[in-house]
Amino acid sequence: MQSLQAKASQWSGVDSADAFAIDETNLFQKLGLQAFINLSTDFYTRVYEDEQEWFRSIFANSKKEDAIQNQYEFFVQRMGGPPLFSQRRGHPALIGRHRPFPVTHEAAERWLHHMQQALESSSDIDEDSKRRMFNFFKHTAYFLVAGDELKKGHTQNGTQTQTQQQQ
Repeated sequence: MQSLQAKASQWSGVDSADAFAIDETNLFQKLGLQAFINLSTDFYTRVYEDEQEWFRSIFANSKKEDAIQNQYEFFVQRMGGPPLFSQRRGHPALIGRHRPFPVTHEAAERWLHHMQQALESSSDIDEDSKRRMFNFFKHTAYFLVAGDELKKGHTQNGTQTQTQQQQ
């Protein structure tokens, strides 16, 4: 069975070395807290205004302000800053936290579309950091897709087992 990281690399087109190039420099020290807040605010403004209802509906049960805070705190923590996310919410556990949502290939592409636009419009993030961050985001988005497919496989197997037991 192919690992989730391997699937993420295959589906995203970003190998692990490029995805985790964010660890070669402390992006939090380089960019500062406000850059992450601005990025997350711009991103979620785009998401909550998305013209595609199916995509907006994924976020319908979340407050925009909470989504912004969760995201920038995770980014800060993952990119060399203080553990803001873990202090407030516990371990990031990305696959588990995204379990309730339909993290499909289509949803990942739509998420990445908005993130790429938010990165491109950011004047407080340099081009090298944008490239590193987008590679990480792209790989991580497909890591979550792989996790979602794994979840579906477990559900299908569980359903099949129950059906077989009833026969």
